[in-house]
Amino acid sequence: MRKSFHAGLSMLGALVAAVSIAACGGSPDSSQAKSQSSGSSKTTTTAFKKAGWADRITVSYRKSSIRFRASGIPNHSRSAYYAVGNGGTIVPTAGDSSPVADPTQAQNYDYSIPNKPVWRKKVTSAPLGSIGFMISGAVLFNPYEGDGTTVAMQNNFSIAAPGGGTAPFVDDCSGHPTPQMGGGGGQYHYHALPNCVTSQVDTGSGPSHIIGIAFDGYPIYGNRNIKGAEVPVSKLDRCNGINSPTPEFPKGIYHYVLPGTSDATSSIRCFHGKVDPDLITQMPPMGGGGGMPPGPPPPGVAGAAGAAGGPVPVGSIAHSFICDLLGKA
Repeated sequence: MRKSFHAGLSMLGALVAAVSIAACGGSPDSSQAKSQSSGSSKTTTTAFKKAGWADRITVSYRKSSIRFRASGIPNHSRSAYYAVGNGGTIVPTAGDSSPVADPTQAQNYDYSIPNKPVWRKKVTSAPLGSIGFMISGAVLFNPYEGDGTTVAMQNNFSIAAPGGGTAPFVDDCSGHPTPQMGGGGGQYHYHALPNCVTSQVDTGSGPSHIIGIAFDGYPIYGNRNIKGAEVPVSKLDRCNGINSPTPEFPKGIYHYVLPGTSDATSSIRCFHGKVDPDLITQMPPMGGGGGMPPGPPPPGVAGAAGAAGGPVPVGSIAHSFICDLLGKA
């Protein structure tokens, strides 16, 4: 049943994309006029071969892409219980949540991500749901919760759990599973810098190494530059990106940085590379019902991203998102 549902979504997405191509128009975002050509001409295969992929991940290197297959269960410990909103709650708080035994469930990830990312001046908003694959075997989400405006890390809290422990909304690794609703969910994901992942490849004072790959093909790093100094948010663009040397790319490459913040800069809010829409897995509906949460569309699925730290202007979800992904906006 689940496979048929996902297959149906894929077919629907392809149909929407085909219909939308003719209606897409516009011009590149002039605010991104600075050339990043040095970040779009590199084949990343050699560097990603050196990354610390978890043993539970199957990685295959192809001519134009890297294929990742995994269950989505990260290779680090998780909380025994998580704070999950009671039925009908889109953005839970301590007062309307209950402790639930870790609802993480195995997924069936099979991602083919380009090994030569294509830089675009026009950015593509990072939607709710998976936007990158991490070396732990889990995925990365944008900073927001189900309403598209609440930052997960700012909304973090803990409640009492059975046995005298605690149940966090977001655990010590900046991650949590999506609630199991309507037979889906259980997808463990990060909303910010996962220190339990960086500790697998970095030293306490050295540079950050690759901790993941965004769906546009650009690498994801922690918050230290090649000299081991912390990268300030002010040096990052609105997608949390920067073009600078890294241990794997000593001559420099455009890459995303997870700065370790707890505001809207905590994760990637937009892509600066071309993205295959088939890679995007939307977050399951919150609140126990069908469809998207009530209120305005989430910022990740609108057109161009807004200023750093701010929500993205909303428009037609299907039109804006598909046009962005196809590079036609």
